[in-house]
Amino acid sequence: MTRVVLLGSSPGPDTAPTGLRLAALPGAPTVGERLRTQALSLDPQAATIERTDLATALRALAEVADAAQESMLLLPVNSVIHDELIYQITKAKRGAIALVAKEPRPEDENGDKIVPDVPIDEAQPEIGANSLEGLMVRARVGKSRIISVGTAHHAVTRPNAILLGPLHLSARNAPVLAEACRELADLAHLFGPEDDLVQLIVFALVRKGVSVGIRGRRDLFYRRITTQAEATEAATEMSGMDEDRARLNNAVKGADGFFTTYFVSTYSRFIARWAARRGLTPNQVTLISIALGVAAAACFATGERLGMVAGGVLIYFAFVFDCVDGQVARYARKFGVLGAWLDATFDRFKEYVVFAGLAIGYVVAGHSDDIWILALAALALQSVKHLLDFSFGAANRRKPPSPLPTTPLTAPDDRDLRKALERRKVERSSGIRGVLKMWSKAGKFRAVYWARKMVVFPIGERFAAIAITAALFDARVTFITLLIWGSVAAAYTATGRVMRSLA
Repeated sequence: MTRVVLLGSSPGPDTAPTGLRLAALPGAPTVGERLRTQALSLDPQAATIERTDLATALRALAEVADAAQESMLLLPVNSVIHDELIYQITKAKRGAIALVAKEPRPEDENGDKIVPDVPIDEAQPEIGANSLEGLMVRARVGKSRIISVGTAHHAVTRPNAILLGPLHLSARNAPVLAEACRELADLAHLFGPEDDLVQLIVFALVRKGVSVGIRGRRDLFYRRITTQAEATEAATEMSGMDEDRARLNNAVKGADGFFTTYFVSTYSRFIARWAARRGLTPNQVTLISIALGVAAAACFATGERLGMVAGGVLIYFAFVFDCVDGQVARYARKFGVLGAWLDATFDRFKEYVVFAGLAIGYVVAGHSDDIWILALAALALQSVKHLLDFSFGAANRRKPPSPLPTTPLTAPDDRDLRKALERRKVERSSGIRGVLKMWSKAGKFRAVYWARKMVVFPIGERFAAIAITAALFDARVTFITLLIWGSVAAAYTATGRVMRSLA
C-alpha cells in the first residue's frame, strides 16, 4: 500500500479546492472530491496536512513520515491529475521521484536554442526569480535526477525547472523525510511566501544525499488549481486527452530488444487491450502462448518443409502472445506471483520443446541423429546464460547504491554540493568505470544502441532466429545460428558483468 499525504500548504491564494468544480468531467466533481477519491483508492486513511504556518505544516508531515511503514505519495490538495499519472509515479522503481516541468529555453530569431555565454561549471548560484505555472523556477535538474534546489534564501546554480507537486518516496526514505522536515521547520523563518512546500522538501532531501529522480507529464495531465476559471480550463483540457492511450502505451515495456520493438510491440498492445476488455487474464494469455509454442514444436517435428514454415509462423505468434500476457497484466493492473512464475518458467519450456521438435523433425526427414548433440549444446548454452543472468541480477540488487554527496541545509548556495558532485563524477570516470561510462554514452547513437540490444541475443531475437532459419533452411542451420550468436552474447554479457563487478 502507498501512504498518501495531501498537502494543504502551498504558495498562492488560500483557495478551498472543495469549491472548485470540474464541470467538464463525468459527475462534475470538485477538485477536492476528485483528489480525495483518488487518494482513498490508494490509502483508505489518507492524511491531510492542513494549511497553517509553514513550520507547523512541516512538523505535522514529519510525524506522518515517522509512522509510515510503506512508500509515501505527497500531493498538493489542489491537484488535478490523471489516475494513470498517479499510477506511473507510484510504480516507479526509484527510491524518490518528482514530477517536474522544465523552463523553456530562450530562442533566437531563427528558432534555435540560445546557448548561455557562461558554461554551467563557471556559472554563479542565484536566487531564482522566474516563475512557471505559478511556481518559482528554483530547481536544477539533469537528465535523470534533481541536481540542486534553491529557496528564497538559498541560491542555486542556473535553475531550469519547477517541481509541479507530486512526490513519491520509498519506505526507506521516509525517515530521511521526517528528519528533513524537522530541520526545515527550524529554518522556516528563512523561506519566502513564494517557496512551495514540495520545493522545500526536495531541497532538503537532495542536500541530504537522496537521489530524487524526475519525470515529466508526457501525454498525461497535471495542474494545480486556485480559481474556478483554472478548474474549468483544466477539466476541458483533461477531457480532451486520451488517458487510455497513455495507459496502453505504458503497458509496453521500455528498453525492449530490436525485434520486439519493431515487429511485435507495434501492434501487440492492441491485442492486449482487446483481451483485457473481454476479461482474459494474463495467465490465460500465457496458456495461449504455451499452446502455440507446443504446436510449433509439433509442426517442426514433421520434418516437412510445410511443417517447418508453419512452425516458424507459430513460434513467432507464441512470442507475440508471450509479450501480450505482460501487457495485459500492466494494462489491466492484474499482477500475481503465479503469473510471473508461469511466464518466466514457460518461456524456457517453449524454447526447449521447440528444440526437441526441430531435432525430431531433422531425424524424421532422414538426416543424421547427430543433430541431438547440437540441440543439447544449444539448450545447455541457453540454460547457463539464463543462470548467469539471474545470479548477477540477484547479486546486483543486493549491492548498495553509490552515495551522493550531502551539504548542510544552512549553506547559502550549492557551490560545495556541485564541487562534491564534480569530484564524484571524476572518480567514477576513471579506470574500468570510465570505460563502462564511455560505452554507456555511446548508446546515444541509434546504431550503437540497437547493436548493443541485439548482441545480447534477447528472447525476441532468439525466437526470430528460430522462426526464420527453420522456415528457410533446416534445424542444423537453426542450432548453429543459436550456438554462434548465443556464444557471442554469452561472452559479451560475461565481460560486462565482470567489469561491472570490479568497477
